[in-house]
Amino acid sequence: MRRRKAKKIAILPDPRFNEVLVTKFVNNLMLDGKKTLAFKIFYDAIDIIETKIEETPGLEVFKKGLENVTPSVEVRSRRVGGATFQIPTPVREERKQSLAMKWMIGYSRKRNEKTMAGRLAAELIAASKEEGAAYKKKEDTLRMAEANKAFSHFRF
Repeated sequence: MRRRKAKKIAILPDPRFNEVLVTKFVNNLMLDGKKTLAFKIFYDAIDIIETKIEETPGLEVFKKGLENVTPSVEVRSRRVGGATFQIPTPVREERKQSLAMKWMIGYSRKRNEKTMAGRLAAELIAASKEEGAAYKKKEDTLRMAEANKAFSHFRF
């Protein structure tokens, strides 16, 4: 490689749960640098989850939902000859987490609940039960990779 590898920025854990995963999620949720508002939305969503589902803590529902949405393979376009093939490739660990968070936030923004906290809570609950739009996205990417398994020998 010509360039040196970029340094990893250390992310501090969040104040309430002391989890780095929560801070990463909030960083993805944040718009226009308003981190305090993003934390408020996330914590309100966790509180809504805890009122709706009494038997499990909200953080566990969040982790289970994120785990259910995390993809293992994805398809990448590659030109071979004149044709473009969709080649299934395994996803790196950091990218898995990042994709899951982005899908979760993106599809929660498109939901119909009144507040963003309500939308996020509903999407997290749905993902923990293996349903909802973000989970469907994961299933679709898996199905796409399965359908294009014949082209996996083009991977390098």
